[in-house]
Amino acid sequence: MRVLSESQLAAVLPAVATRPRVVVSGNHATPHRALEVLDKAVAEYRLFALNAQSGIPDREGVVLETPFVGPGMRGKRALRYFPSRLSLVPHLLLHALPPDIVLVHTSTPVDGCVSLGTEVNILPAAIEAVRSRGGLVIAQLNPRMPYTHGDGVVPCEEVDYAIEADEPLTSPAPRVTGEVSRTIAERVAALVPEGATLQMGIGAVPDAVLASLTGRKGLAVWSEMFSDGVLGLERAGALDPDTPVTASFVFGSPELYRWVDRNPRVRLLRTEKTNDPGLIARRPRLVSINSALQVDLYAQANASRVHGVIYSGFGGQTDFVVGALHSPGGRAIVALPSWHPKADVSTVVPRLAGPVTSFQHSYLVSEQGAATIWGHDAGEQAQQIIDHVAHPRARDELTEAGRDLGFPLRPPA
Repeated sequence: MRVLSESQLAAVLPAVATRPRVVVSGNHATPHRALEVLDKAVAEYRLFALNAQSGIPDREGVVLETPFVGPGMRGKRALRYFPSRLSLVPHLLLHALPPDIVLVHTSTPVDGCVSLGTEVNILPAAIEAVRSRGGLVIAQLNPRMPYTHGDGVVPCEEVDYAIEADEPLTSPAPRVTGEVSRTIAERVAALVPEGATLQMGIGAVPDAVLASLTGRKGLAVWSEMFSDGVLGLERAGALDPDTPVTASFVFGSPELYRWVDRNPRVRLLRTEKTNDPGLIARRPRLVSINSALQVDLYAQANASRVHGVIYSGFGGQTDFVVGALHSPGGRAIVALPSWHPKADVSTVVPRLAGPVTSFQHSYLVSEQGAATIWGHDAGEQAQQIIDHVAHPRARDELTEAGRDLGFPLRPPA
């Protein structure tokens, strides 16, 4: 690894390739200083990132690529969305979308290695893919990036160039947990068995569920990601002290970043491991807790699109729904409010108009109640969704529409 000044790095970059594909750390680990240097030095390039946050380049000459859209790419004209389960994104980079440059945000060196810190995710696969074709691995070395254990420890000789930048990591805006989210969380928490292994998606409801579980004992975490709610479980003594907290990336408060730094309790693994449905299924009582934008009477969930336009993507939801259903004692739960207050519409619809993110869940949950999906025939599934998940204002209309679809429905409860 050769440490350069920003001007030296800028001089190296234009010679890499014509319209290079640049894979960059996403979520709240983007190396903004190094990315700014690249953006000024390279006129045209393709930028690949997962759940990119605000502040990434958005100009003529930059094509944005992702299988999971974050606020930094959402609604952008130059966006190319690649549908993919998160577990398969490493294969996407190896075969269909090979990178020319991988730009990572790392710790400073320790014993000849740097750590990918809060964002391991797809980056080990991206590094392997770019090195196999003679591209560049560039690191932004930051003393504030936590050194995390697991698959994100990279020997310095695997990094071609680095710049030094001492800057704070970004954190997500604090979420306000409303009454609806708290009620949903309580209903979901009631479905979590003792000694469960937890997977949580991103959103107010999963965060609120963790807050509702602080009185439990013997819980474990095997998840795509986690945030401050897991730290709350640890401090409450709810987590099994003999089971490491396992995920692929982390984002949250500065306090969370301090907790994961050099913490042997935390293992951040590459996506191919955390999101492998076969490995997920080996975890006992794996409870997958995810959100959705809509569900329908076929018990299908849409967590990806709004009015047909891509909002996020599959992410890891499909991986964990499948893994949880095969886990001994596992449960796949999708939770959402029954009514969308801004659009003033029901989130339960007769049939999804767009693509399905996931299906065949164990439970669908709203503030109205919980519908038991697994083990019921299709007609009873639809009835449970109307009676226990849909908002009372929508039940008559859903019943009429459901009958038109062929469901033998009773009048709403």
